[in-house]
Amino acid sequence: MILFPAIDLKDGHCVRLQRGEMASATVFHDDPAAQAADFARAGFTWLHCVDLNGAFEGQSVNAAAVKAIRAAIDLPIELGGGIRDMKAIAAWLEAGITRVILGTVALTNPSLVKEAARAFPGKIVVGADAKGGKIATQGWAETSEVSPVELGRRFEDAGVAAVLFTDVDRDGLLKGVNVSATVELARVLSIPVIASGGVGGIQDVENLLAANEPNIEGVVIGRALYDGRIDPAVALTLVNAVRANRP
Repeated sequence: MILFPAIDLKDGHCVRLQRGEMASATVFHDDPAAQAADFARAGFTWLHCVDLNGAFEGQSVNAAAVKAIRAAIDLPIELGGGIRDMKAIAAWLEAGITRVILGTVALTNPSLVKEAARAFPGKIVVGADAKGGKIATQGWAETSEVSPVELGRRFEDAGVAAVLFTDVDRDGLLKGVNVSATVELARVLSIPVIASGGVGGIQDVENLLAANEPNIEGVVIGRALYDGRIDPAVALTLVNAVRANRP
């Protein structure tokens, strides 16, 4: 299982929100590239990055910060937030981003996601952000009537790399990742699932590992790392030990 440290960008700063509400932003670092380098030195093997302003505005806003992060580390990066057309997808992949996360357009323009997955195999992640069990779009400001399972099934044969499942109701609150919903989604879909939202301590990582669901690719960790509730060395040692003991 991959541990994805998260860098959420707002106005060029590294922040964390609560339930996706921009007014609740807490700035944790003024230099996102330096934060990314810290995560790389800690031993993480991936980075999860979101342009929060972009998610609301429908286009990349924190491009300079993302490019600085890309230049600062050698880790693969998955990026989401305001990426809503083929031109933007191609531009970010050409700029060295490893995987692009498509959230709003996965609901509003699924043909674009499928086209992108065909054009860029293994490079497209579907963002399934849920409020009250239903998919939220436009920076989580609007809620649909579609469930994460329904959304994921629409892309079963599209060739997407993963489904990023975020429980928005828990995001940034440190109250625990939604293990049961993540496991349910991973068991229903053939696409790998990444858990996100609410990770509050090492127990959440342990609970996901204990579920022993091979289709859970990883978990995104944000505020718990910034608050020191999760020690990167402890978490990475745990994950590596479990990986070594599984066939």
